Amino acid sequence: MPTLTKLYTMEEASQHNTKDDCWVVIDGKVYDVTSYLDEHPGGDDVVLAATGKDATDDFEDAGHSKSAKELLQTFCVGELDASSTIIPELEISSKKEATNYSQKLMDLTKQYWTIPVAIVGISVVVGFLYLRKK
Repeated sequence: MPTLTKLYTMEEASQHNTKDDCWVVIDGKVYDVTSYLDEHPGGDDVVLAATGKDATDDFEDAGHSKSAKELLQTFCVGELDASSTIIPELEISSKKEATNYSQKLMDLTKQYWTIPVAIVGISVVVGFLYLRKK
C-alpha cells in the first residue's frame, strides 16, 4: 500500500537522539519532538530515553491523555519502514532445552553448596551455645 509520508528506518530515526534533534517512534510513526522537549511535563530526559527504539509501550504506559495524543500527531514527520523492521523469531522450546535448564540448575547447586551448609553449621553452633548457657 503506497503511503504519502516519508519512510524512515529505525536506524535513521535512532540517529536523532539529542536534545537539539530528537525523534521518537510510536505506533509505527516517526515524530520529531525536538521543539517540544522543553515543554514536556515529564522532562526532556524521559523523551530522550525513548529514542532509538520503538517507544510505543513507554508512551502508552505513561497514560497520556487524548489531547497529548492529538498533540503528538502534529510532530509526525513520517512512518517507520516496515520492511526494514526486524522481527525476532519465536523460540520453540523442546525437551532438549528443558534438560539443559535442569542441568544448569544442577551446576548452580553444585557450585553454591557452601552457603546452605554454612548456614546450617552456624545454626547448630549457636544452638549448642544457647543450650550450654542454660
